[in-house]
Amino acid sequence: MVKEGTTVLPYPVTEGQEALPILKNMLNFKRGANFDDLGEENGLTDPAEWVSTFHTLKEKIQHRIESNDKFFSLEFFPPRTKGGAVNLLARLERFREADPLFCDITWHPAGNPGGDTETSSMTIAGASCNYAGLETMLHMTCCSMTKAEITRHLQRAKQLGIRNILALRGDPPSGKDDWVPPEDGFNYATDLVKHIRKEFGNHFVICVAGYPTGHPDALSYEEDLIHLKEKVDAGADFIITQLFFTAETFIKFYEDCRKAGITCPILPGIMPIQSYDSLRHIVKLSKLDVPQDIIDVVSPLKDNDEAIRNYGIHQATTLIKALFDADVAPGIHFYTLNREVSTTAILKQLGLWASKPHRPLPWKMAANHKRTGEDVRPIFWSSRPKAYVYRTQHWDEFPNGRWGSSESPAFGELKDYYLFYLKSTSTKDILLKMWGETLESEQDVFGIFEAYVTGEENKGGIKVTKMPWNDEELSLETSLLKTKLSLYNKRGILTINSQPNVNGANSEDPVVGWGMPGGYVYQKAYLEFFSCKENIEALKNILPLFPRVNYQIVNKRGSENYTNHHRHRPMAVTWGAFPGTEIIQPTVVDPVSFNVWKDEAFALWTEQWGKLYPEGSPSCDIISNLSETYYLVNLVDNNYPEDSCLWDVLEAMFAWRKLQETSQEEVLNDVLQSKEAQELCN
Repeated sequence: MVKEGTTVLPYPVTEGQEALPILKNMLNFKRGANFDDLGEENGLTDPAEWVSTFHTLKEKIQHRIESNDKFFSLEFFPPRTKGGAVNLLARLERFREADPLFCDITWHPAGNPGGDTETSSMTIAGASCNYAGLETMLHMTCCSMTKAEITRHLQRAKQLGIRNILALRGDPPSGKDDWVPPEDGFNYATDLVKHIRKEFGNHFVICVAGYPTGHPDALSYEEDLIHLKEKVDAGADFIITQLFFTAETFIKFYEDCRKAGITCPILPGIMPIQSYDSLRHIVKLSKLDVPQDIIDVVSPLKDNDEAIRNYGIHQATTLIKALFDADVAPGIHFYTLNREVSTTAILKQLGLWASKPHRPLPWKMAANHKRTGEDVRPIFWSSRPKAYVYRTQHWDEFPNGRWGSSESPAFGELKDYYLFYLKSTSTKDILLKMWGETLESEQDVFGIFEAYVTGEENKGGIKVTKMPWNDEELSLETSLLKTKLSLYNKRGILTINSQPNVNGANSEDPVVGWGMPGGYVYQKAYLEFFSCKENIEALKNILPLFPRVNYQIVNKRGSENYTNHHRHRPMAVTWGAFPGTEIIQPTVVDPVSFNVWKDEAFALWTEQWGKLYPEGSPSCDIISNLSETYYLVNLVDNNYPEDSCLWDVLEAMFAWRKLQETSQEEVLNDVLQSKEAQELCN
């Protein structure tokens, strides 16, 4: 039955009162917590800016220049296939860990760049901003579009939360020497910059391209500098240069720009040499001359990509160091060619790779400026932030400071599990190896869960590094619970989300820390899992023995929904006290949101796991049966200063079930013995 309002399980729910005294003797927990006085700290100024204040890319660049804090940015191009889009988004997320200032996505007129397909420039840029959490800049060319088309694309970019545009003329159609722009179109990037400023004011930060050796179509290097200044005067905020091969080339260009009155930031564009063929191709497109000393090194190695890549890493690192030493480059823009090995190696050699960037909040933030003030989310999506962003993308406002009333949270439906930014980054073959090419019983599924939480190999000798509810390896925080999680997953408590209790840890703690330095973070122990009906019946009976625990238990259809939460009152499970600001409560448990989440959680059984197997196969049926018959549970231990009692809850549940099963066996034995006695008398 569906329980409305504040619903508390009866005491006890079912028969078996004789078990309660036994369980009471087993349990020893303290009631009531003396919460620490968080007090007031002094220190950082303007603490609200740590999370909630929006800064444009122009402001971020200027701040890094003023603080002499070198930075880097990255360029990627849209892939040709849906699988390539999945891989690119995964690569963007990996690069996010290094803390780039921004990335940009190129515009390919031949590939419907402004469309909604997963391989369009617009879609990839939107995914980068909203799902990878990267400050994103979208290239836009104007040579083959009308003003109306350009405006429409800019409006779409604005809707997606993209605030940065690299304004380019673009290449005229190949083979058309007599090309002219469309009627009511533009011929030069300067015209595009003016149009953006006229139609959108300062909404977009605008970047333009600079050419250290002059644009190949310009009459002279000096004339090209004049056109570059025209672009800046029209409203461009900064410049990224075309690739070049020597530090002297950029230094001269930088000095000439300053002499010409161009005062905005200029970022050198660097393309690491990664293979002989890619070098030839790029040079042909850009019409650049390669220095003879580079040709002399690369030509003998043209059949050895690894050797060329190693040389490219050395050459680019040496070049960038020279630019930094000359104090002409506030940062570096990498033309990655959608690869990561070389760029990663260069960044690490330069000391620009932030291996462990500090977390502003416990969950992954989107870069969409509309979500700048967002600082509260339900904990249920902590391992699926992209799904949460997708389901809330149409919200006009996002929770700030508190979750607020949850009477009607307008979560969008999630039926599009095929979308590239929601798919697993692993292939079907790899997932089958991790999750079992064949399943023979529910115990096989238990073993997969256990292998995931322990980081050990499954029975097929393969490490399980992801699950349908989490496409990444376990967090360091969850690893603190590894021993307990292993024990209970083995026994059919299939955990999909958890956090340990924390009582005033330093906000810079490498495992549980988040937020601005100098603060303290707190959290209640949380456990979320699937389990069978027999376990749930026992759990419902023993939960009244744990008044410090809040719970919600729901089946797939929602026809059974038990909770002792207030129906419309969310509860903070993570919070932090920081210098000079109010307490921040970034994750909550909210009963109404949990009812939304449960549909997604149950669907992932079949959408991500069951569909790996042929329909009607034993393996598929096992997953389907789990999805249909198991319950989803969340437990919160409110007494965070003390050791978590959630493991005691589970032990009590198993003890109750054993007592009930033992009692039934004794009754059955009495009946059998009675029948045997009657037969002997006859």
